[in-house]
Order: sequence, then structure tokens, then C-alpha cells
Amino acid sequence: MTTDDLELAIAAAEAGAAVVRSRFGTRLDRFAKGGGDFATEADIEAERAILAVLRAARPGDAVHGEESGRIGGGDRTWLVDPLCGTLNYAAGAMLVAVNVALRTPAGTTVAVSMDPFARETFSAAAGVARVRRDGVEADLVPTPRSALVDVNLDPPFPNGPAFHPARLLADPGFGELFRPRVVSSTLAVAWVAAGRRAAYVTDGDLRDSVHFAAGIALCEAAGCVVTGLRGQPLHTGAGGLVAAADQRTHAALLDLIERQFQR
Repeated sequence: MTTDDLELAIAAAEAGAAVVRSRFGTRLDRFAKGGGDFATEADIEAERAILAVLRAARPGDAVHGEESGRIGGGDRTWLVDPLCGTLNYAAGAMLVAVNVALRTPAGTTVAVSMDPFARETFSAAAGVARVRRDGVEADLVPTPRSALVDVNLDPPFPNGPAFHPARLLADPGFGELFRPRVVSSTLAVAWVAAGRRAAYVTDGDLRDSVHFAAGIALCEAAGCVVTGLRGQPLHTGAGGLVAAADQRTHAALLDLIERQFQR
């Protein structure tokens, strides 16, 4: 059942979040992953904790973890990002997320993005998006009111040199409409669904992404406008993601992005 899967995803994310909190500020070994990317002991331990919960409850499901890769087969796959924002975390910043999503032939049916330090749980299942804090739940309601747009500046940029997110921020038209933010964690995608960001923009191939699957599902369930970088269906054409609180914000961002491609 979807409800059972949702509660399982929350329990798994909570197990990972407990590790993230306990290791914060401690001395952590780093493990290079190439291209300047790395994992820490906290990433690996948090993923182990999440996978232990999932495997105990759903031994027949596949799991795709950021650090351990894909394990198992079948048509149900749990996508796990145990610590999204590793560089933030290693630098002593608490801007991180623990992401757990369930991908089935019907799509991403369950999604959880947890803020381990604010102790907020953003979740989506059966087309309903909610946030839980201190035992109280509320619907996620997107709004463009903040005018804050989070832009992912982490490479790679597969649409470069035609499109580069740093140039989007430098466009005078962007500054006339929005204020930039760079959180460097997919926690910011959940914030679009929660009304704390007007939009989120990233380049890249996000199909079955352990980083983005949960956030995308949250935004879709909350009623955000969600497309690829050039307004196309997700995971087609140029790829990427534009998740916006409303149609007007989405259209304005697409116009700004298109300026780059037309140069």
C-alpha cells in the first residue's frame, strides 16, 4: 500500500537523518568520487542506516543508493540520497537533505525529503504533498511571493556553452524579477513546494536521480509547474529542471533561459 510505503520512507529517512545529526561537526574522513566530488563517513553511515530499514521491510525491492549503487531487481526501486549537500555539511553548514523516493512503473509513487536539522519532513504520496514538524502536518502550498529562485551551480552543465546557470543569474532581466539563492542542496526543491522559493532551476540529466526524484515528486504533488529546462516534458530534449510555484514565474524563467540558447 502507498500509505505503508510512505511511512516506511519516512522511517528510513529518519534513520539516515539521525546519523547526519550525530556526525555533524565531528572529524570525518572523505572519499573522493572524482570531479571534485566526495563522500564522507556520514554519507556512507547514513545510507547504511536507510538501507537497513528498507531491506528489513521490503527485502524484494531494489535499492539505488548514492554511495552503494543499485542493489537488487524488480519493478520497485528505492532511490536514496543519504546526505544531499555533502560539501555544505563538511564545511559546517546545516543546509542538507535526506532524500528517499520509491520509483515504480507508475512513476515516483512515494517521496520524502527530510531536513535533519530543522526536523522537517516533506512528503508526497497519492498526489498529496505535506510537511510534518513537531508532530504537526500541513499541506504544502507553493507561492511565488518570495521571488527567491534557487539555481544549481554545481557541474556538470551538459547544455553548455549555450546555457550556463551562472549567466542566468547575471542576466539583468533575472534581477528585475527575482532574487537568486544558491543552497547547493535539493532541500531547495522541497522549498519550492513549501512556498519558500518561487522556483528552482538546474541543468543535467535527472532521470531516476537519487538527488532529484523526491523533490520533483513533491513539487508535482503540490501543484507546481514542473518541466525540463526549455519547457519540455521532464527527462526529454535538453533535460534539466524548472520547478516553479506558478505559471507566471515558470514562463518568465523560460524566457530568460531561452535568451541564452538563442545567443
